[in-house]
Amino acid sequence: MSPLPAHLLAASGGDVPPALTVGRIFTAWTVDPWLAAVIVAIGGLYLYGVSTLTRRGDKWPIGRTAAFVGGGLGTMTIATMSCLGTYDDTLMSVHMIQHMILSMVTPVFLCLGAPVTLALRTLPKRGRKVLVALLHSRFAKVLSFPLVAGILFVATPFALYFTGWYQATLENSYLHEVTHLHFVLIGSLWFWPLLGVDPVPNRLPYPFRLLAIFATLPFHAILGLTIMQDNDLIAASYYTPLAMLRTWGSDPLTDQHAAGGILWGSGDLVGFFVFLALGIQWAQHSKREAEREDRRLDRLEAEEARRVSSTA
Repeated sequence: MSPLPAHLLAASGGDVPPALTVGRIFTAWTVDPWLAAVIVAIGGLYLYGVSTLTRRGDKWPIGRTAAFVGGGLGTMTIATMSCLGTYDDTLMSVHMIQHMILSMVTPVFLCLGAPVTLALRTLPKRGRKVLVALLHSRFAKVLSFPLVAGILFVATPFALYFTGWYQATLENSYLHEVTHLHFVLIGSLWFWPLLGVDPVPNRLPYPFRLLAIFATLPFHAILGLTIMQDNDLIAASYYTPLAMLRTWGSDPLTDQHAAGGILWGSGDLVGFFVFLALGIQWAQHSKREAEREDRRLDRLEAEEARRVSSTA
C-alpha cells in the first residue's frame, strides 16, 4: 500500500477524514496558514487603498469592494479552507467543485473589484509609473492577448488531469497550494480583459468578448464528458490505497465520474452567468455611449444657436 501524504495523515489524525455528512459540510474547516496569510495580505492591501481614497474625500463604489473582498477572496477562502479544502484530496468530486470555484468564480469577482484602478488611484507617483509601465509592457500584452490567455485557460485542466500533475498535487502539499493559486491566476488572465473594468491591454470589443466566452464553453463539456466516461482511474496509485482506508462514500471510479459531471455542468452554468454579465455590461456601455453622444449633439446645437444669435 502506498503511503498517504503527510498533510492528509496529519489533518486526519493518521486516517482519512470522517464521512462527509451534511453537518460536516458546515463544520469541517481546515485553516491553511500559508494561503490564509496570502488572502489576508491581499485583502488588507485592497482595504487600505479604499481607506486611503476615503480619507482624502474620494469615492470608491462599495460594490467593487464587496466583489473583491467578499466575492473574490471570500470564495477563495471557502474553496481552500471549508469542507472543500478538507476533503479536496480525499474525493475527486469535492476537488472538482474547488477547482471550478478557483478558476471560474473567484477570478470573476476579483476582476469586478478593479484592483488595478484602485492601485493607480492610491499608489505614490513612482509606484504608479511602475504599474503603468508594467501594463504597457510586452510581457503584459502577450499574457493578456486573448488567444494566449484562452489557450492557457483551456489547456490547464486538460494538462492537470491527463498528466502526472494532478497526482503530484495530491502527494505534495506545497504543489497542492501552488496549484490553487495557479487556478486563480490563469482564470484572472482570461477574465480580466473580458469582464474587468481595469485598464488592461488587449481589451476586445463586446461582441468579440461574448464570442470568446462562448468559444471556451465546449472545452469544459468535452473534458467533463471524457472524465465521466473514462474507466481508467485518474491518480490510481493515490486513490486505490486511500479507498482501502476510506470506509464511507462511493468508490473512487464512481466518484471520478461524478467529478466529470460536476465539471461539465458547472462549466456551462458559470459560463452562462459570465455570458449574462457581459451582456449587461454591453447594454450599460451602449447606454453611456448614447448619453455621451446626446450631450455632444446638445453642445453643438447650443453653440450653433449662440453663433446664429450673435450674427443676427
